Amino acid sequence: MNVPAAWYLILAAVLFGIGAFGVLTRRSALIILMCVELMLNAVNLTFVTFSRTLSDISGQAIVFFVMVVAAAEVTIGLGIVVAVFRRRSSTSVDELAELKG
Repeated sequence: MNVPAAWYLILAAVLFGIGAFGVLTRRSALIILMCVELMLNAVNLTFVTFSRTLSDISGQAIVFFVMVVAAAEVTIGLGIVVAVFRRRSSTSVDELAELKG
């Protein structure tokens, strides 16, 4: 059974929309980081879909690099969130705006 590429692209668009909605509406830094990861995975799904459709491996190679950058982003972002939580006992991004210098 072969699933058409349009289904994958629709799924990627829905995932990206959910992630964008979460980034724009949530106030917790952890939830925002998870929504950014959801958006990156939606883009990865799109790259893999086009790579498979066009029978070209370059899309899958780009996905590998995006995953490496996403892992680094999560590591640094989570470290910052933990450091801020230890000082302020909150992960609200409204309170983080006070840290601007």
